[in-house]
Amino acid sequence: MTNKQDMAWNESGGGDKDPWTSRGNKNGGSPPDLDEVVRNLQRKLGGLFGGKGGGGSDGSGFGMGGRGISLFLILALIIWGLSGIYIVDEGTRGLVTRFGEYSDTTLPGPHWRIPTPIDRVEIVNVEKQRVVEVGYRSGGRSQAGGSVPREALMLTEDENIVDIKLAVQYQVSDAKNYLFNVRDPDLTLKQATESALREVIGKSSMDFVLKEGRAEVVTDTKIGIQSILDLYKAGLRVISVNLQDAQPPEEVQGAFEDAIRAREDEQRLINEAEAYSNEVIPKARGGAARQLEEASAYREEVIARSEGDASRFNQLLTEYEKAPEITRQRLYLEAMESVLANTNKVMLDAQNGNSLFYLPLDQIIKSGAVGGGSGSIGSSSGSTISQPVRSSTNRNRDDARRRIR
Repeated sequence: MTNKQDMAWNESGGGDKDPWTSRGNKNGGSPPDLDEVVRNLQRKLGGLFGGKGGGGSDGSGFGMGGRGISLFLILALIIWGLSGIYIVDEGTRGLVTRFGEYSDTTLPGPHWRIPTPIDRVEIVNVEKQRVVEVGYRSGGRSQAGGSVPREALMLTEDENIVDIKLAVQYQVSDAKNYLFNVRDPDLTLKQATESALREVIGKSSMDFVLKEGRAEVVTDTKIGIQSILDLYKAGLRVISVNLQDAQPPEEVQGAFEDAIRAREDEQRLINEAEAYSNEVIPKARGGAARQLEEASAYREEVIARSEGDASRFNQLLTEYEKAPEITRQRLYLEAMESVLANTNKVMLDAQNGNSLFYLPLDQIIKSGAVGGGSGSIGSSSGSTISQPVRSSTNRNRDDARRRIR
């Protein structure tokens, strides 16, 4: 049996229980009761989810059936499950933690996890090249030129101070170790870089660091940094180490530059001396070798000439033993031929004329020198003197023969 108080306002016998007017207000002039509006709204929602339109046992007016609660829970569960979908971008890794403990590493692509608060995902970029700077800050404004003296000034083996500026490029090699093994991997790498660099500089002299040892300093520093990171299992890999600058402290740079210029002048003079030496020594060695070859050739020539003269003398001796007179005459003629070959000669034929002649010897000698050789010499009248003076020639020949004998 339905109570009149529970009847709807628009049913018969319901009276004037309009929900938009206050209860008991017959005139309808005052605003509606807020509690009544809420109860009516609750009844409507209960009907939507399959409830009985009446109020609950507590009199609140809200009643929800088991089917409505199930639908609501299923809808909430679906939304909660969809919130577990996540996407890992290319070049990154997703690290899944379950109740704060590492669970899995996911590769690029779409994935699903148990939604929060059970599983959480941390995305780590493993392809990004990161940079750490030691001794300076690029674009720093706190100090001149971005330099950080506390990091840059280092002590060398020979107790000198150098100003070092170094940049390290690195990547994440193991996302799990990077995220969970070390509290702050980037800061750890910076401290490891400074430690490794100070160790290398402390074992080197100042001149070695500033001049020829830069490449070795970079190589040793890179090896030292990577060994420290591997010891800590920081999950980082050093790509390159760049020595930006290495110089003495600013207070002594002027004196150091003077010393460098003096060394450069010394090296320049040494190079010039070596170049001169390389030019002169080969020439001297070539000249010495040439003189040795000439001396050897002269020795061979003298020996060959001596052997030839000795052979010729032996052959003449053999011929002389066979015909002494003929050989003596031939030797005399050959000797006179060799003597008179390079002298000016004048031949006169005085059989048919006067034996007294006037000879302009100075002009004859001059004309012979101009003529370039011996031969017939013309007289002043144009006639050629070609006949020999037999008396003087025969007398000279006899005297020569007597001398030979």
